[in-house]
Parts: sequence; structure tokens; C-alpha cells
Amino acid sequence: MKLATFARDGAQRIGLVHASDTAVFDLALAAQRNGSEVGPFRSMLDLIDGGDRALDDARALFDSHRDERSFSHSLSDVELLAPLPVPRQMRDAMSFPLHILQGVRGSALQLARESGDAREVARLQAEPLGELPAVYRERPIYYITNRFSVAGPGAVVQWPRYSRLMDYELELGCITKGRASNISAGNARDHIFGFTIYNDFSARDAQRVEMQGRLGPAKGKSFDGGNVLGPWIVTPDEIGTPYGLRMSVRVNGELRCDTTSDGMLHSFEEIIAYVSRDETLMPGEFIGSGTVGNGCGLETGRFLEDGDAVELEIEKIGKLANVVRRRD
Repeated sequence: MKLATFARDGAQRIGLVHASDTAVFDLALAAQRNGSEVGPFRSMLDLIDGGDRALDDARALFDSHRDERSFSHSLSDVELLAPLPVPRQMRDAMSFPLHILQGVRGSALQLARESGDAREVARLQAEPLGELPAVYRERPIYYITNRFSVAGPGAVVQWPRYSRLMDYELELGCITKGRASNISAGNARDHIFGFTIYNDFSARDAQRVEMQGRLGPAKGKSFDGGNVLGPWIVTPDEIGTPYGLRMSVRVNGELRCDTTSDGMLHSFEEIIAYVSRDETLMPGEFIGSGTVGNGCGLETGRFLEDGDAVELEIEKIGKLANVVRRRD
């Protein structure tokens, strides 16, 4: 299933996307008119909290009433929101080795360019990427970001005033289900509710300064609307294995990255097992894969400009499109 959160007539609702991704089936409306329990369909968190039974009820409602036009809305007639507007937690990992290595070099290159040090720029560009620090292979590395700064598809992302270098980041994300601790990697698949696309917009100049303090990122990542999720959540049965999905970035229609989700240092199952060590994993948490190699401007040296349209696409999920605008 593809599950979306949308706004219609001033109300926030959840639904099942169908008709080749052109319509959304209003689950609460269908439940109400069917005389069924509405509670699990009031929000995406309610649906996640309802567990497998709530998902089965959603499938049954759709199968029984999919032909009733009054229960569905064209996507052009609603406003798609972030599928999980306020996750219970947001964790973002660093799982792709090429991004880790190129990100470090990209930051050094940008500093050298700003300093006008052409010799240092040339040296960095000619230098091999080197070896990945062992810690990234030994355990999943992640940070916690602001779960209240989530935006959705079509949102205009406001460029923070304190930044000159705005960047996009192409990531695959998963949403958790079930409340548990000390989950084994072998059982962690049972704690994945679904998958979505994540654009981790970043103020690179602020991030570079903060990371010198060996803590962060803070304002490099946390600004209103900087965490963009969407366009919907796709359940694992439709995804199959998430490792090897085609992923791409286009800026103003120009292809900037064409790759796959293959090669994560740690799978989502391994990340969940690590996170839940003597810590309770909550239903409705978001976990980002980390940026895929070449999936951001920091790696390629091409940052965003005011008014740029950014489109991320992941196979079996869809497209996530946003525009960035500088604040006055």
C-alpha cells in the first residue's frame, strides 16, 4: 500500500493512494460511512499505533469500497502533506561510504574556494579519497534531528537567513512500527512500517562551522521545513528488498545524480537493532539511510540557488519535488 497524509477542506486526513498514483482513498470517511471504527484512521501515527490489524482493516475497506467515487479524491484536488507530519523521533544515519568520503573532501574544497586558495583546491581534487574510518563499519553512525521541522511534497523550503550554501540530500527513509527494545537484526524487519523519500536540506556553511566543535549538526540541519518527507509511505510488501532501488536527483530538470540504494554499510534492520540496544524503539520513528554517494551538492560542488526546483525519485516509491526560496 501507498499511504498518504493530505489536507482537504481545511482538515488533515490519511488515505490509500491508488489509480496509478492519481487518487487517494479517504480511510476515515470510508470507515465512518461503513460503520467501522474510525480511530486508527485519524492520523498516520494512529494507523501505525494500530499495528497490523489497522493495516488489514485499511486494506479491507479499500477492497470493499474502492469503486465508490465519493470515498476517493483526485490528488490534484488535495494538498499532499508529509506522510508522517510529526514523527515520534527522527534519526539520520551515515550509511553510504562514497558520500562519507566525498563529503569530507567537499567541505574542505569549499573552504579552499572561499579562501581563494587555488593551489589547495587543485591538491584536494587530485588527492585520492583515502580509507573509510573504521568506526563507520563497526557500528551505525547517526544523529537526531528536529522532528517538528518536517515538510512535505510541493512545499517551498525557506532558505535560512544565516546561510549562503543551501544543499539537497537524496536519502531513503524507513518508518518504524511496534514498541520494543533489544530487537535483533533478524527480527527488525517486523518493526518496519514502510519506506519513504527523504530530502535532508542542509545549510552547509553553518554545518561546517558547527562540526568543528565535534558536536552537531545543529543549525546546519534544523530549520523550519528542512526535513522533507514524501510523497507517501510505501509498505514493505510493495518494496521487497530496499537495497538496490534506483535513486535520482534532478535540479530544474537537470539530472544531478543517478544511482541505487545498494551498498549501505548497515541495513535498516541492523540500524534498528543498534538503536534499540537498551533503548525503546517507538512506533512512528523515522530513520534515514544517510545520503547516497553523489546525492548532494557538497560532493559535486554544485549547490542550490534561489528558486531552484529539486526533484528526488526512488524506484517503487515515487517523486518528491520542492522549491527552495531565500528569505528576505
